[in-house]
Amino acid sequence: MEEAHWPPGTLLGRLQPSTRQRLLSIGVRRSVKEAQVLLREGALESHVILLDDALVKVTVSLSDGRDALLAIRVSGDVVGEISALNGTPRTATVTACRPSTIRIVHRNAFRSFLRDNPEAALEVAGIVADRLRWANRRRIDFTSYPVRVRLARVLWELAVAYGQRGPGGIIVDIRLTQNELATLCGAAEISLQKALGGLRTDGIVATGYREIVVRDSEALRSVAGLE
Repeated sequence: MEEAHWPPGTLLGRLQPSTRQRLLSIGVRRSVKEAQVLLREGALESHVILLDDALVKVTVSLSDGRDALLAIRVSGDVVGEISALNGTPRTATVTACRPSTIRIVHRNAFRSFLRDNPEAALEVAGIVADRLRWANRRRIDFTSYPVRVRLARVLWELAVAYGQRGPGGIIVDIRLTQNELATLCGAAEISLQKALGGLRTDGIVATGYREIVVRDSEALRSVAGLE
């Protein structure tokens, strides 16, 4: 598989080639179907999943029976690392959004790998910290900013983590529905549509079938209040 397959913000993208190969070698490769549950909230299990060629969504159950979308993860990402590190039940459900290839790494093998490869342990710690910072920022955003600003911040985060630069701008090709994007922004879908339409009208973003192109990254940062 091409090394460039994994975005730089993911675990596999951050590791040095030799370290990455050692991690991949201890994983058991599996093919999964669209809509297949990979990890289930509350389950008492502790293996880690490397997303070899995959797109998954991370959800939690709400008290009213609905599911809330917390995040998306793409090829190169790791999921299930919290349970592997501290032995606690799964905190969320992870579901494949398309046919995917994953690698299952058992807890003992993963922990041994981190002990033998301290640079990888630092990268995993950095990823956990990034995700905690993202969650804290979203909680603040939900109470402090209008939907347009929250949307701009989510799009910028996705562009930085998973975007690929193309002739028309930064392409975020992660096949999110508008409902899923609205959930990430903590907004009603109709409010999300209005905010997204405004960004399109202003020439800041363009949209296709489950694809968003950031045409003006500086303007997007400005709307997001990240200047």
